[in-house]
Amino acid sequence: MTTSTVLLIIVSALVAFALSFYQYLFKAKKKSPVFFFLAFLRFITLMAVFLLLINPVVTKKDYETVKTPLPILLDNSQSVKELGQDSVAKLLSQKITSNKALNEKYDVQLYTFDEGFEVGKEPDFTGKQTHIDQAVQNLKQFYRNTSYPVILLTDGNQTIGNDYVYSFQQNTSVYPIVLGDTTVFPDLKINQLNANKYAFLKNKFPVEVFLQYNGTKTVNAVFSVQQENNVLSKQNITFTKDKKVESVTVLLDADKVGVQTYRAVLSSPEQEKNKYNNIKNFAVEIIDQRSEVAIVSSINHPDLGALKRAIESNQQRRVTIIKPNEVKSLNDYNVLVLYQPNATFKGLLDMNANAGLNTWIITGMHTDFNLLNQYQQQLSFKMTNQKEDYLASYISSFNLFDTDDIGFEQFPPLEQPFGNVKLNSGTNTLLQARIRNVETDNPLLVFSESGSSRKAFLLGENIWKWRLETHVNNKSFEEFDVFTDKIIQYLATNSKRKSLVVNHERFYNSGEPINITAQFFNKNYEFDENARLTIVVKGNDSDFSKTYDFLKGNNEYKVNMDGLPTGQYSFTVKENNSNTTYVGSFEVLDFQIEKQFVNPDLNRLLQTADNTNGKVYYPSQTDELIDLFAKNENYKETQKAKTTKSPLIDWITLLIVLCVSLATEWFTRKYNGLL
Repeated sequence: MTTSTVLLIIVSALVAFALSFYQYLFKAKKKSPVFFFLAFLRFITLMAVFLLLINPVVTKKDYETVKTPLPILLDNSQSVKELGQDSVAKLLSQKITSNKALNEKYDVQLYTFDEGFEVGKEPDFTGKQTHIDQAVQNLKQFYRNTSYPVILLTDGNQTIGNDYVYSFQQNTSVYPIVLGDTTVFPDLKINQLNANKYAFLKNKFPVEVFLQYNGTKTVNAVFSVQQENNVLSKQNITFTKDKKVESVTVLLDADKVGVQTYRAVLSSPEQEKNKYNNIKNFAVEIIDQRSEVAIVSSINHPDLGALKRAIESNQQRRVTIIKPNEVKSLNDYNVLVLYQPNATFKGLLDMNANAGLNTWIITGMHTDFNLLNQYQQQLSFKMTNQKEDYLASYISSFNLFDTDDIGFEQFPPLEQPFGNVKLNSGTNTLLQARIRNVETDNPLLVFSESGSSRKAFLLGENIWKWRLETHVNNKSFEEFDVFTDKIIQYLATNSKRKSLVVNHERFYNSGEPINITAQFFNKNYEFDENARLTIVVKGNDSDFSKTYDFLKGNNEYKVNMDGLPTGQYSFTVKENNSNTTYVGSFEVLDFQIEKQFVNPDLNRLLQTADNTNGKVYYPSQTDELIDLFAKNENYKETQKAKTTKSPLIDWITLLIVLCVSLATEWFTRKYNGLL
């Protein structure tokens, strides 16, 4: 308490005494014990009131001893076990954490890390990834604004995250204990493999591989790419002490549809400690983009050959020229090209009304426009028998798909009956028709899209002249053929929207997260936030079967299925309210990154220790490290003063005393007839 507070209490006591004496003893003729008792009660009452008003506070100072933190970071990843250091690491961590001298001087705490971070967890060395940087960031949160050392038991091989060499803060000294044999063994390794996830059937796709060699003598190796028992590619590689890295690019044939699994193998007669990293599996999904195109015509015309050659310039397209009465079924085709439809096309048009194939209609001097008006609503034709030549004007605002102006305005004119063509809603014009230099309201090349149905209209014959003109100008048909292929690609694409959209990879590496996302849309194609999605996963080569629930995220649903063993799986995603389903498959490849290492990453551990003014130790030097910390005077216990302020007398106690004294005084006066 302060001096002023003490003086106030003394003055309060004197005032309370004076008032009590004046009220009960000053004018009393006979000073009986009752008056003395009443004066005492009045003194207690007044003193309690004064203490409530003054509220004297007592300040108390306590001292506590704070030890320097000593976090022990233990690598719990599988690579430690692969290097044969799991039992050593466990013994070392127990030896350090149980040391009496260290516990008396430091606040010793064991942390384990792999892809996650745990406090005091019993290590099992089964972690699929090593994330040292994450462990460092967690320590920063635990020990803010504190200077402390760190003992790091690890092989230093990090597989994910930022470089831990620069993660530690300036007031932290790191003392790594290197787990693993630092002796450099000859080792051949497939360090990285890059391949596209998808390739098109009957094309070639590249595979880029980076090979690495650790050793000093010259080694002859063989790199090959295999599929099952077949060797698809093979080449000899020579490594020397000066040439330890080799980049290899291989072109493989995409000759089978579906997910194709391959194996990259690097072999040599050299004896290696770890041959697991000599093999890397990868997979590529081969997609059959081939489209069957039927050019239907009742007449012979040079346009038919020009269109066939232009479309088939893409090996994924196959064209059949057929007459209308020869078409028995449309199930074998993806796109119909109707060349100058006339009365003989009526049966085909009726057939396509049910099949719903996308069509490209090309008109000319032999076209029955009345028939077209009956079977489509995108364009309305009012034509005459007079022939007219129409030139093309390119519309740059066209946006249905990416196109380039290949010189349309300089192309020869197309022949078409003169008349009026009216565009209805849902159309998009790429080429406008003009007569000489006069722009008309008629389109020349127009596209329409309604739901999943797509149509294209070329209003004029003799397009073979356009292809020939392209070759005259560029010595190649390529520009015209690419333009034609884009039209076919637009028509071959099914634009029908699905209510359940599932996104997943066709293959995952073992040990990596297996994430699948999904979206479910209502009838207005709005994201449904109340959908109930489940996924049933079954192993194709095993009895594995498990059901997972999707969790709602930001405009999508997610599910995580980590821990699946290698193999092929099929799955079914179901929306339980509407029973909408999606069926898919994926494969988990045998690839464990933690098995890729032969030696600890000593260089990075040395760099980490140097950056933090620490020092690298080996398991045999653990006693030396413990002795260093036990005798280190840089980390001493500190005392912290803790000041607490509390009332001299609790206000509740004072209120109770006040009530008791007033009540006792009232009853005493009542009993003695003084009221």
